[in-house]
Amino acid sequence: MGKIIFPAVLSFVFIAIVNCTPSRREPSINAIDSSLFTIKYAHGFNVSNHGSYKMVEVTYPYQGASSGYTYLLVQKGEPIPAHDPSTPVITIPLESIVCTSTTHIPALDYLDETDALIGFPSTDYISSPKMRTRIDAGKVKDLGMDKGMNLELLVTLKPSMVMGYSMNNDLGQLKKIQELGIPIVVNAEYLEKHPLGRAEWIKFMALFFNKEKEADSVFRLIESEYNNTRELVKAVVSAPTVMSGIVYGDTWFLPGGQNYAAKLLDDAGCHYLWKEDPSNGFLELSFESVYAKAKEADLWIGVGSFRSLAEIKAAEERYARFKPFREGKVYTYNSRQGAKGGSEFLELGYLRPDFILKDLVKIAHPELMPDYSLYFYGKLK
Repeated sequence: MGKIIFPAVLSFVFIAIVNCTPSRREPSINAIDSSLFTIKYAHGFNVSNHGSYKMVEVTYPYQGASSGYTYLLVQKGEPIPAHDPSTPVITIPLESIVCTSTTHIPALDYLDETDALIGFPSTDYISSPKMRTRIDAGKVKDLGMDKGMNLELLVTLKPSMVMGYSMNNDLGQLKKIQELGIPIVVNAEYLEKHPLGRAEWIKFMALFFNKEKEADSVFRLIESEYNNTRELVKAVVSAPTVMSGIVYGDTWFLPGGQNYAAKLLDDAGCHYLWKEDPSNGFLELSFESVYAKAKEADLWIGVGSFRSLAEIKAAEERYARFKPFREGKVYTYNSRQGAKGGSEFLELGYLRPDFILKDLVKIAHPELMPDYSLYFYGKLK
């Protein structure tokens, strides 16, 4: 399923499918210009290119990690260089892949490698129209929920590699997959603090397909769109105050002041009410403390899976006391859903923070983008 990390769903774990004809081209080694491969915003991985092979390191694979994972990517037909026996060897370009997070799907689409995906846990979560066409044709097998993944079916698929993510050092299902002899790689994009840092992980996916040039081109466009939008709000003198999150159990979860979500709000010219908080994770506060600080907020952005104001009030009558609720200024990021109900935001948002930023600017400063229509976000009624 998608990378739906419990507290992240409560606020907004940020996250146009390009129209291109899938193909299985294999660029030559000489076509890869290593000088193009620079990492500007992402801090979780690095790579050294040696022509016939690449050394890739995921430096921060999970929260609290004290060391990373290294992978040796060897071009098909080339000899395997001397290496540490504990370093996994992966032949590239990949012929097939199994992914475990919907956030990996857009990277395949944008790199013109949609056809490489052959398996996924719970395919209903995938929203990409291109990938849904493959799913409907039976070309992407549903492997079941993450923890109950059908490992027997996975083995029969014989993927070149499984790309997953981990919350801790035991790797969970990924370790079991590795023990079956299938190469696994950890993708830690969700730990990046900068929105463009998460988007830059398309370059990580590109390494396994020899698509560095394509990834660089895609990322440059996203970076340009993001930074151009951010420039629009530089002259804004009045920033609307923003609250976020909802209550689960007895606790209100919301982004810390240095969180990815808070960064997007700041870049959109908003005054996030917890922006002075030094944490980059998620805060767990009482309803009363949130109400005391945010009862007169201008906007409420990020309300979990609620689809209407009536649903919000039914879940917790006290929500109706907040000014944004009374004035109808409550926004969800789930206005776009795939054919089977998957969240396009949770799938595409990591790669396209520029879409998210434009939405937030439109919400906070509509006069700056009069002709723009919201993409991910929608106002609840």
